[in-house]
Amino acid sequence: MPSPPRTPWNIVSLRPAGRHGALRAAARRHGGGLIALSSCRIEPVCDVTAQASLEAALGAAVVIFTSPEAVRAARARVSGSTIDSAVAVGSGTAAALRRLGIRGVISPARMDSEGLLDLPILQTVAGHAVGLVTAPGGRGRLQPALEARGARVVRADIYRRVPHAPSPRAVAALLEATAPGVVAVSSAEALQHVLQVLPAPAGERLRGMAAVAASKRLAETARAAGFEHIRVANGPRPAQLVAAVRTHPAR
Repeated sequence: MPSPPRTPWNIVSLRPAGRHGALRAAARRHGGGLIALSSCRIEPVCDVTAQASLEAALGAAVVIFTSPEAVRAARARVSGSTIDSAVAVGSGTAAALRRLGIRGVISPARMDSEGLLDLPILQTVAGHAVGLVTAPGGRGRLQPALEARGARVVRADIYRRVPHAPSPRAVAALLEATAPGVVAVSSAEALQHVLQVLPAPAGERLRGMAAVAASKRLAETARAAGFEHIRVANGPRPAQLVAAVRTHPAR
């Protein structure tokens, strides 16, 4: 098999298996390559309990979708005729909702849990039901924060992240890369999991790279995980992460 073309720099993606395309394309537009170290795979939850919880969440006064994956998992039941409006954590989630015909989509400029909680619509939720369409483990701050404001959170876990160790080929690509690399950190859970399952030499190599974090909170997570050289991107979108990589001293 021929060797892959060499690139002047690489971005290391920790996104779920099969979800690296947008980041790879963004890197390629600026001459970079991508090393895919998937820490999990996405699996929809379609049992009776999940479907009942989704129906209940969609009937709440405010409905929050925490990721594009949540929208994909719910799309069989979600459309403009089902709900008039929804709250999205970020622009990718908002775009996914609009593609389903939902016109009243609200999303924060700061695309993380803190930005979401600053939205005016979530300041007066006391005594109201708030639907949270999400997955176990993600956006852990949202539910307690909303409940502290007096909301009754109706949670629907309709997909899950199944642990998925990086393949031997991906680990070899990390260890054998000669071009400088930067790790894209857009999920604390993904970073922590991949560091747990990587062989020690690969984990050491990863920590020796610079990191680009999608938020200040994730920058703190990366620093606690042993990364020394960290830059905070303007958001979690592939173009934003790559823009930060281009001005980051790759190692």
